[in-house]
Order: sequence, then C-alpha cells, then structure tokens
Amino acid sequence: MSTLITSGVQITVKSFFRADLSEVIESQYFFNYKVEIENTNSFDVQLMARDWYIFDSLNSSRYVNGAGVIGEQPILKPGEKYNYTSGCDLRSEIGLMKGFYTLKNLVDGELFEVFVPTFRLEYPPKLN
Repeated sequence: MSTLITSGVQITVKSFFRADLSEVIESQYFFNYKVEIENTNSFDVQLMARDWYIFDSLNSSRYVNGAGVIGEQPILKPGEKYNYTSGCDLRSEIGLMKGFYTLKNLVDGELFEVFVPTFRLEYPPKLN
C-alpha cells in the first residue's frame, strides 16, 4: 500500500494481481488497484481528471488521461473519502503506475493537482 498527501488530499493505493483475468503463458498480466481519496481540507473539492503513467518493464510506457475516474467526477466535502477500483494490463511480470488527479476547489473554482503515489504491479511468483 502506498499513501501520499498533496494540497490537503490524501491518496492511498493498493494493487493486486488478478490470476483469473491473466494469461501468463501468453504474457498477459492483469492487475487491479484500489484507490482511496480523502479530502482533509476545510473546503469541498471535485475530482475533474486523471493522468496516469504506466510503466511495463519489457514494453513501451503508456500515458492515459481523461475526465474523472471510472466515469465519475466525485465531490468530496471536508473529511469525506471516495473509493474506487480500476485495472491495468501489462505484457510483462513487473511494472508500476504513477500519476496525478486534477481537482477543483469548489469555493474559489481554482484547479490544482494531487499526486498519486507510485505503486508497483507485480506478478507474485516473480517475487520468489
């Protein structure tokens, strides 16, 4: 599990390998990651966009961006948490992801970036 706080927003990420969605013999590895976003500010925020950098140890890196997360642009009041699960595929046994969210301060309308901690995507037998 990885945690990072930026501009009063705490991001915690945990990743796990999905054997049921992977084809190891064909070098297709699938991972899920659970993200918890907590607003520790004294004002409401809205998650507007995401930017991800996906590093695959044996293949080209990818950059993914878009509006919100899993089709949502949640609003978090002070002290509230938002959780979601998403996934990523790799062609190799080891990779990592990192990135940032763009949030909006709903009091003054300013946009700001909140960094997602770097987290590893690892095929468990590779670690032995």
